[in-house]
Amino acid sequence: MKNSKVIVAFIAGIALMLLIYFSFKPYLNPVQKTEKSDYYLLMNQISKMNKMVVVEQDLSAMQKTKLAYEVFGKEVTSSNIITYTKTNAQVSYDLNKMKIKVDSIGKKLIITDLPNADIRITPSVEIQSLDDSFVNRITEKDIKNVTEKAKATAIQSIDQNKLRDEGREQLLQNLNSIFVLAKALNYSIEDKSGKIGVLGI
Repeated sequence: MKNSKVIVAFIAGIALMLLIYFSFKPYLNPVQKTEKSDYYLLMNQISKMNKMVVVEQDLSAMQKTKLAYEVFGKEVTSSNIITYTKTNAQVSYDLNKMKIKVDSIGKKLIITDLPNADIRITPSVEIQSLDDSFVNRITEKDIKNVTEKAKATAIQSIDQNKLRDEGREQLLQNLNSIFVLAKALNYSIEDKSGKIGVLGI
């Protein structure tokens, strides 16, 4: 009787130890835990950079427009409109469109694609001076035409190709923060987009 109780107690003890071991086994595997932590850190750093303005320029210009009435080729009367135009130009990237793969087992950060630049040019026009006469009154239509032309001139004055090149260069420099983190975690960087190699990463 005693022997059977001892055997039952021994088997129950072994079963309890096995249950405890398998319950805590996932927490006792440091390799698996480290890989999950690395992956979270990398993806968290990337997600913080989803929308990035990499280059921003502010320009201003004054413009004088003369509205004249002519009779037989001779100016009879004229009015002047002076405008002040402020233009903000931005180059941004939507990094939600950047394609990145993280190989946590092989410790690789794989860049497969980078998004195209989004260029936004926003001019705003203020009327600084109106100089009209009783005969040649400045109308709302005149003001609208002048402000629209001032905006078009401001947009044309921006060298979009140069802005795009500067934006791309700044983007790659900003992405170094991800690469530094990856290297600190002993990840290797693989560029399959063909665009990162410019910086020698």
